[in-house]
Amino acid sequence: MPKILPDNWKQRIRNWFLDLDARLDSTLFSSAVGIRELWERFSTYMDRFYVGGWKRWVFIEPLSDAASIGLLGLVALLALAQPAFRETSDEDWLKKSDLAVTFLDRYGNPIGSRGIKHNDAIPLEDFPDNLIKATLATEDRRFYDHFGIDVAGTLRALVTNAQAGGVRQGGSSISQQLAKNLFLSNERTLERKINEAFLAIWLETRLTKNEILKLYLDRAYMGGGTFGADGAAHFYFNKSVRDVNLAEAAMLAGLFKAPTKYAPHINLPAARARANQVLDNLVDAGFMTEGQVFGARRNPASVVDRRDENSPNYYLDWAFDEVRKIVDTFPKSYTERVFMVRTAIDMNVQRAAESAIENQLRQFGRDYHATQAATVVSDLDGGVRAMVGGRDYGSSQFNRAVDAYRQPGSSFKPYVYTTALLNGFKPTSIVVDGPVCLGNWCPQNYGHSYSGSVTLTQAITRSINVVPVKLSIAIGGNPKNQWDSAKKGRAKIVEVARRFGLTAPLLDTPSLPIGSTEVTVVEHAVAYVTFPNKGMAVKPHAVLEIRTGAGDLVWRWDRDGPQPRRAIPANIASDMAGMMSHVVTEGTARRARLDGIPAAGKTGTTNAYRDAWFVGYTGNFACAVWYGNDDYSPTNRMTGGSLPAQTWHDIMVAAHQGVEVKELAGVGMGEKLPATPGERAAGAESAEMKAAPPPVLTRRGAEILVRVEKMLDETSRALDSAPAPATGRKVSTGTVSLTDSMAAASPGSAPAAAQKN
Repeated sequence: MPKILPDNWKQRIRNWFLDLDARLDSTLFSSAVGIRELWERFSTYMDRFYVGGWKRWVFIEPLSDAASIGLLGLVALLALAQPAFRETSDEDWLKKSDLAVTFLDRYGNPIGSRGIKHNDAIPLEDFPDNLIKATLATEDRRFYDHFGIDVAGTLRALVTNAQAGGVRQGGSSISQQLAKNLFLSNERTLERKINEAFLAIWLETRLTKNEILKLYLDRAYMGGGTFGADGAAHFYFNKSVRDVNLAEAAMLAGLFKAPTKYAPHINLPAARARANQVLDNLVDAGFMTEGQVFGARRNPASVVDRRDENSPNYYLDWAFDEVRKIVDTFPKSYTERVFMVRTAIDMNVQRAAESAIENQLRQFGRDYHATQAATVVSDLDGGVRAMVGGRDYGSSQFNRAVDAYRQPGSSFKPYVYTTALLNGFKPTSIVVDGPVCLGNWCPQNYGHSYSGSVTLTQAITRSINVVPVKLSIAIGGNPKNQWDSAKKGRAKIVEVARRFGLTAPLLDTPSLPIGSTEVTVVEHAVAYVTFPNKGMAVKPHAVLEIRTGAGDLVWRWDRDGPQPRRAIPANIASDMAGMMSHVVTEGTARRARLDGIPAAGKTGTTNAYRDAWFVGYTGNFACAVWYGNDDYSPTNRMTGGSLPAQTWHDIMVAAHQGVEVKELAGVGMGEKLPATPGERAAGAESAEMKAAPPPVLTRRGAEILVRVEKMLDETSRALDSAPAPATGRKVSTGTVSLTDSMAAASPGSAPAAAQKN
């Protein structure tokens, strides 16, 4: 009995599994039979709808393929939509706005503003009907009919542009433009257009048409730093948007697509021409008749004169970018968007820099075939006291001092000589100025000659090209393999330049030691601060402190900004200052020499004279000056010792007015320049003569002199036609010259006027 029980237990388990297997087989068989019967029934039913012959290939197959392609397209659209939908992850997207910043100079005086200037408190029903019609007629006539993308309008724009051979008509709807304003940048890429389309559809599902139109009128950039129609109305017409007439509404509506191009305070004729096009659009769209717009055509809008030639616009653009980067470091819980920012700018130095560049380009730009210039003046803390990013901000907002990468030429050599001093060389070390080649590249000096054995001081003073290349080889430490040694030496030079503060790419080429790589003016200028700063490198900055609109201090440079860092030893900085001072006193930059102020620096001239530089410093400031052309065309043999050095001199003279001149380590205090014979003669006569008036007449003075000359001509003609006196004495009938008349009226001023003429 004990032996049978285990066998019965095993048999039961075996039978249970057999039963389970049978049930599974039966279920699967029954299911297969049921599915087969269902398929047969479905097939029998669908046979009723079978289409064969030509109907199949004309209708059924294309529909089937369209469904398949549509499914794949839907999957692709969902994939493409993901980046756009990520832009809407911020739940506060509707309330979020850009910064509104008022800028002050270093002394607390207002100098300008940047950022949002809009008023969204005006309801849509208070906007003038003619402004809304002008906007719809010009930007999106089918706004209330499409789903966010005007397919018909887009196709029409594509055809029009193709026929015109360029962009003549925009295809973006108001919803798409609002999506770009709220979430995207202005870059012209396919990815941005795809995201713009998805976001436009997304906005249409979240907001009503009137809400979209209201946001567009409130948030669109309208030029002059203004956002929204009301801000633009106040800026251009000094009135609320509620009060604009048809001519003013047409001018505002013309700004949405190209506010910089048609801003009336910059180009009033272009703005009025654009407004006339908007009036044409109103008539073409059927919103108004020609008779209704006739008055606006005959009486175009007049704008308030907002031209402020003294506003440091290049500086403010750069400072605003810096403020945005600083605010981005604040905690996400910080919601303040209105700030008062005190900057490092000194308006006296700024005006002197602008005047110096304009005067030099006006007098000599045509002779040298130079059309642009840029300069940056920095104090020893890295605070930028002045910045000029181009000749005319109204013509071009591109900041050549910040965004343009240009070859520095020989002004890069101080980094090479610094590296040499760090690697055991001395200012008195001898290097042979003779032929050298790296591969098939053989550098040449400016005069295509060699000087033989020279010291490092003599080499930098004469701006010899061969010596820095030989130094790069020597610094590498592998005399048996010049190519490998030069490469290692250049790596050390780049590392030193990075310590000075240069962040440009600094591409490694054999010609890097003589300035073939590219830098920006602002970084180059502040990097030179390391020399008078006794080896301490600083970062260029505009912002000194940031306060809220209520006056609360939230950020300060000396407390929250990056601190100075040791780049090179103080004795190396002094040695370099001593070497570079010879460039100013007896080298290639004698025009930069300052009277009684110690100075040092380096000129730079690139191949084909495309770039001309002078970068120099005193014990108080550093300044970089660049001249050239935007299209990289060569100048007419302009060197760094010509206009750049002279401009640097004029700027630094103004920068040191009223400033205690500091000693320059390695140079000492400056010396008075010897007087020229002409200056000595002028000094001897100054006690006996009153100072002559300025030799350059103002525009008002020139007009007065022209009128005086016309009066004298009329008097002469009257005397010619008058009868002779009874005494029989002959009357002089000659024309009186302007110089003679001036001499008779003012003997003291005649010599100066005659000499100038």
